Amino acid sequence: MADQQNLLAEQRRALILDEVRRRGGVRVNELTRRLNVSDMTVRRDLDALAHRGVVEKVHGGAVPVAEPSTHEPGFEAKSGLEQSAKEAIAGAAASLVQPGSAIALSGGTTTYALAQRLLDVADLTVVTNSVRVADVFHAGRNRTDAAGRTTVREGAASVVLTGGVRTPSDALVGPVADRAIRSLHYDLLFLGVHGLSARAGLSTPNLAEAETNRRLVRSARRVVVIADHTKWGTVGLSSFATLAEVSTLVTDAGIPAGMREEITEHVADLMVADPAPAAHRP
Repeated sequence: MADQQNLLAEQRRALILDEVRRRGGVRVNELTRRLNVSDMTVRRDLDALAHRGVVEKVHGGAVPVAEPSTHEPGFEAKSGLEQSAKEAIAGAAASLVQPGSAIALSGGTTTYALAQRLLDVADLTVVTNSVRVADVFHAGRNRTDAAGRTTVREGAASVVLTGGVRTPSDALVGPVADRAIRSLHYDLLFLGVHGLSARAGLSTPNLAEAETNRRLVRSARRVVVIADHTKWGTVGLSSFATLAEVSTLVTDAGIPAGMREEITEHVADLMVADPAPAAHRP
């Protein structure tokens, strides 16, 4: 029951955040009527959203927190956000990968979660500009037997790590990365994003990362964006792809129905992943 209540709370807070961003502010009494919950419940939801730094509480309601379009949080700061949603998204996205595929993973905490789900998929070739993703596959490449001997695990992924300049998100970007990616071709690109919207498409606060992401998109046969519900409506400094270039968007159940309708107007395939109950999470 507790897990169900938590999931309902996440969905309710996603609806509140959507209203705040869409209207520029909400009042507590409006939310109690719309959501059919108590004043105390709404205030707890606003406290939780304010603690995450996505709204600012004001007398009688809340308004959005306007982050600069150049603000780029680091990997550690992002890794603690929406963890259950990222795990659910990673599980759904992993189902798209076939043994023997050539895939690419961009930088980000959601692609990092996906990498951990792909360690048991045999004979992958993985192109990545993420130091963290490369570390996951490197750590999973070897196995140690009872005698303490270390050998390469059968079917372990072959990893191509691009060079480049490291960003706060531990992605490698810039001309070196761009040249490496330009000569490659892969079946699937799994792309984490800072923000996505109908108007701005896919965007990032980092100009060099935007160009590297453009290269990643151009080299992919199919583009899969993996992003939790909080990314919808966020716009970074530089756009690098339109929603029309996205084959599949994998997101979580916290995304409100209104957002789903808007997304499906632009993206052919929308996958919504439900977080597993806490007792069943790996």
